[in-house]
Amino acid sequence: MADNPNTDRPNPARMYDYWLGGTHNTDIDRIAADKAVSVNPDIPLALRTNRHFLRRAVTFLTQQGIDQFLDIGSGIPTAENVHKVAHQHNPDAHIVYVDIDPVAVAYGQHILQEQTKAIAIEGDIVHFDEICSHSETRRLINFQRPVAILLVSMLHFVPNDAEVQRVISQIKDSMSAGSYLVISHATTDSATPQQHNEIRDIYSKTTMPIKGRPKSEIAALFDGLKLVEPGVVFAPLWQPHGKDDLWFDQPERSVLFVGVGRKV
Repeated sequence: MADNPNTDRPNPARMYDYWLGGTHNTDIDRIAADKAVSVNPDIPLALRTNRHFLRRAVTFLTQQGIDQFLDIGSGIPTAENVHKVAHQHNPDAHIVYVDIDPVAVAYGQHILQEQTKAIAIEGDIVHFDEICSHSETRRLINFQRPVAILLVSMLHFVPNDAEVQRVISQIKDSMSAGSYLVISHATTDSATPQQHNEIRDIYSKTTMPIKGRPKSEIAALFDGLKLVEPGVVFAPLWQPHGKDDLWFDQPERSVLFVGVGRKV
């Protein structure tokens, strides 16, 4: 999972930024992103669908009284950031953004420099304990109270299954009763095997390889938690607010399964 700020290889966070219409990307990122789109033209729209899911999930969580958010794998800040959505409903909400990419963190710190209740820090999900012990995390997050931990388009960048299980176990152990875990994850249950193989090959040449997983494995990540309705579903189908949130007549084209689980 190690990463660095150089531009010798495409960076998934910058590719994501490009697909979302951002400006924090380079030629090498755009070339890789366009190559991926040539394999699956739905990718940019799927990522926007993912962003809309994040907005709906954060809105739902603030309505449940959650006022602490730990967003791991946040990437480069772009439209509908967690703190902007959360602060619309609760201006006192605390948000810690975490990313492995120093460039993404630097952009985040620049954007948040006037914020006192949101911060971006560098961290690796496979070292979750270090994220929790970081001074800025300790300043803004009290794990003795309910917290929302967001792993949105994150875990498919941890290709080792045993590592994912270990990290998820640590996360669940860290959560007090009433906390929530939010996950969106690329799946192998949509598109074709050839498309998955070609996308995986493109990402193997970036700073972070990717591994899609079937719905059964994604759903198992919520074991021990109480799933929020409608459970683990394709991204456009999680509590849509209207037609603008559906995006696809065929929700499986979103490529992502999502879910929200509560620790009881």
